[in-house]
Amino acid sequence: MEIYKFEPIYKERVWGGTGFSKKLNRSVPDNLKIGESWEIVDRDEDQSEVTSGKHKGFTLRQLIADHSDYLMGPTWPKDNPFPLLIKWLDCSERLSLQVHPPKEISDQLGGEPKTENWYVFSATPQAGLFVGLKKNVDKGIFTEALNQNRAEKFCHRVSSQDGDSILVKSGRIHAIDAGNLILEIQQNSDTTYRVFDWERVGLDGKPRTLHIDQSLKCIDFADYEPMPIKTSPDKAVQCLADSELFKIFKHSTTADSSTMLKKANEQCIIISVIKGEISIDDEKIGIGEQCISPFGEECEVRCKDESSFLVTRDFHCQTH
Repeated sequence: MEIYKFEPIYKERVWGGTGFSKKLNRSVPDNLKIGESWEIVDRDEDQSEVTSGKHKGFTLRQLIADHSDYLMGPTWPKDNPFPLLIKWLDCSERLSLQVHPPKEISDQLGGEPKTENWYVFSATPQAGLFVGLKKNVDKGIFTEALNQNRAEKFCHRVSSQDGDSILVKSGRIHAIDAGNLILEIQQNSDTTYRVFDWERVGLDGKPRTLHIDQSLKCIDFADYEPMPIKTSPDKAVQCLADSELFKIFKHSTTADSSTMLKKANEQCIIISVIKGEISIDDEKIGIGEQCISPFGEECEVRCKDESSFLVTRDFHCQTH
């Protein structure tokens, strides 16, 4: 039962913190504000590298090019990138108020569509999430508020708690508040339009670029007050996201248990460990780690102790 684990790629961000070292036991530079850890990525500018096994040192793109039948299945086009991007977000400060473009608008603007899911690994008591608009806020009201630097008052904010999960579909205005450590599972896209950045400066000491015109074209002004899913440790399997782009399930296991996740010659899956440690054959996957179980292999997870992990599946070849 071969799996693929990858070397994280760390990104400095103006809002980054120290959560990766404190909560995920990662060795990261303590003099940098590390805000993102790209766990699985296949983009021109960034490539995940396999950390063990016979394909150690291969990039994800090389794996698909040379072994697409085994990894992705016989119908996968070898020149298509891996369709998802998995990352951790460590938010010691509030992220910008932003939106990602829907497919039909991204084509017009020259960007990439992006739907993502947030799983809140940990949250401070004051932490929250901005998702969608308050009821009855239309484009005119929001635009006027934006011009007066009052957009925050018209966005829907919810308190965030450990284990919360919410789908942030393209077109949904959003921001992550300070105090959240989040696992983000998203389309393979890096297009973000900033609506408002709280009047701060970036790492270079200059204000970061805003994209007001593009944002107003992308925001879904009928998207009112969505609420996160509250996960429960008492549920063995719980669906967190059910979209046409991907599905995410949270598995909670008892000690000395095993779970068959897929048979051989079924679509590959992504496993993200959020509590404890799991084993697949002789390979251990610890808290905060991800792996891909390829198309050509069955996948049985064994847990010595109580553990929890997310399984992302049913994702498809996407064209931008």
